[in-house]
Amino acid sequence: MTGATSAAAGAAAGASYNGAVSIDLSALNRVLEVDPVSRAALIQAGASGPELERRLAEHGLTLRHFPQSFEFSTLGGWIATRAAGHFATVLTHIEDFVESTRAITPAGVWESRRLPGSGAGVSPDRMLAGSEGVLGVITQAWVRVQPRPSHRASAGVRFERFLDGVECVRALSQSGLSPANCRLIDARESRTTMAGDGSSALLVLGFESTDHPVQEAMSRALVICAEHGGVVSEGRGDRSGGDAVSSWRGAFLGAPYLRDVFVAMGVLSETFETAITWERFPAFHEHVTAAVREAIESVAAPAARGAGQVSCRFTHVYPDGPAPYFTVIAPARRGEEVEQWAAIKRAASDAVIAHGGSITHHHAVGRDHRPWYDRQRPDPFARALLGAKAAIDPRGIMNPGVLIDPPRTLT
Repeated sequence: MTGATSAAAGAAAGASYNGAVSIDLSALNRVLEVDPVSRAALIQAGASGPELERRLAEHGLTLRHFPQSFEFSTLGGWIATRAAGHFATVLTHIEDFVESTRAITPAGVWESRRLPGSGAGVSPDRMLAGSEGVLGVITQAWVRVQPRPSHRASAGVRFERFLDGVECVRALSQSGLSPANCRLIDARESRTTMAGDGSSALLVLGFESTDHPVQEAMSRALVICAEHGGVVSEGRGDRSGGDAVSSWRGAFLGAPYLRDVFVAMGVLSETFETAITWERFPAFHEHVTAAVREAIESVAAPAARGAGQVSCRFTHVYPDGPAPYFTVIAPARRGEEVEQWAAIKRAASDAVIAHGGSITHHHAVGRDHRPWYDRQRPDPFARALLGAKAAIDPRGIMNPGVLIDPPRTLT
């Protein structure tokens, strides 16, 4: 359902099972209907990002949801994993775009009524969003679409101190300007992606609109940046944003393709992401970064100690907090890469949960994050989820072990 792009082992069999059956929905890849009046489209769940955008473009429309896995992942996978797209504010997760969903379950068809909003109890759509296949196989959805943007502006803004950039992004997120892109990249990551020389943090700032020019919003945003010590280094509100922004964008899109290459070169590369409220972020960033650095040192070969690094950027920002995304790069120990990765992953996840963050903001739970998800969720909710699964999947056959274990009496 995810187009084989799971970032958290969501489609793996798991240690308790001899194998797994994966359902290929790639034949369900059509845009079935377009409603230009209400700006919605009925799209089958197996449609990949490029496929659905190509077919919506025939109507001058776009879903405007571009996760990093956009090329291969599917609409059904996005909904099942609560995927987040490229844009940094307002409509960030796929459930913000979902108007109605249809899924097949062992107990029958799960289909919600198409509505712009509803206060009628627990939302069937929100319950399916993030269910990761344990409640049914999503087959199609009505999603909110919009005309393709015709007005764009972007700029790169540099900050001597990362935390000055943090305060600036907080001000931007609470200003009501709602930039389409508001990604703060620390100096280390800026250097790694060749967006800068490592002397300053970089804010990738952008606005877009389907209706009106965005220069006024960009101008006000740059004033806010200046008030927090930001220096506009390039772009100054034009459509390109300059070389640094383009360099970072290219590195962002190419990152998933480099992971295996890095391992072959003897370099371990891993990422983890979370979300935290603004007032806790400085301490959170300090503690999580320190824990990961300590883990890198503890598993490094003696000659490689001190060579690893941890960097941070914001992928999405909200009025009440950011979604920090950490990147780990460390020398790999030949033949022990999996154990080394597991130790770093465990230290990062422990620190995220211990200091109040979410185990994932948009990479889903899968099997990789399950131990920490169990610590994050309320116990009564876990029992409620188990009851819902038992009601529609009495034999516990749909992705068992992801999100929750089937009841013992049903396995």
